[in-house]
Amino acid sequence: MDKILGLIGLAKRAGKVLGGEFAVSAAVKDKSAKLVIIATDASDNTKKSMKNSCEYYKVKYIEFSDADSLGRYTGSNLRALIAITDSGFAKAIEEKIN
Repeated sequence: MDKILGLIGLAKRAGKVLGGEFAVSAAVKDKSAKLVIIATDASDNTKKSMKNSCEYYKVKYIEFSDADSLGRYTGSNLRALIAITDSGFAKAIEEKIN
């Protein structure tokens, strides 16, 4: 888990991570998001709406970690949603999770 969070932190430092519901939704709609990560402790409504949006726009998504850890590794307090906008980072994160 720490290696995955480390990859997310590295992607953030490279400027390839978006956080927050509005920014992630916009990235999904314009297909700049390569992978959406939904915190396991996000609200059911947030999970449902983001999963539906990702499925509609054919963007990969995963549920991983908690909002506190996602926030800490992306430089903010809590993050229920983040989008990885680089395909290399997205692929590496997916491989580590699977």
